[in-house]
Amino acid sequence: MTCYDNNVIENVRATVLLGAELIFAPHVTSCTPSTFPGSGYVDEKYWQNRDNDPVSLRAEFDGPKGREWLMRWLPARAYDNGVYYAFTNPVGYDGEQLKNGNSMIIDPYGEVLTEIKSFDDDIAIAAITKDKLTLAGGYRYRNARRPDLYRSIIGREHESHTKPIWLENNK
Repeated sequence: MTCYDNNVIENVRATVLLGAELIFAPHVTSCTPSTFPGSGYVDEKYWQNRDNDPVSLRAEFDGPKGREWLMRWLPARAYDNGVYYAFTNPVGYDGEQLKNGNSMIIDPYGEVLTEIKSFDDDIAIAAITKDKLTLAGGYRYRNARRPDLYRSIIGREHESHTKPIWLENNK
């Protein structure tokens, strides 16, 4: 599921109900203004000075502009659905926007197995085991669902009143 698709919780649940055990989640996200407190652009000076002062840049990338925002929802998608997540995100400039990287692999317990913290192009690798898919709480939660209670609600016609920020700017 690409980028914004992961933010809609039903998308993940539906994908898992169709049999997914590992969600690949390529993104180009973070370090942009949003309604999340503390979000916004990372000043270019931090990127330009990353070799001399990596700590300041890492603090910007790991704070609410980057990783802190990701950690609000990304582990929840894995945990609630009892699925592995392979999240990718570029580091450095994507066009004119600086991105924080933080590519990671998350297990069905919502635990980060591995994460890229470098400012270079790297690859995250982790061993995943099938047993976690049925041991984690998300497996039980999926099997305890009661679609009879909400089938008519979920199946209703729906007109979205919100759009991803990149669509809102192109009215």
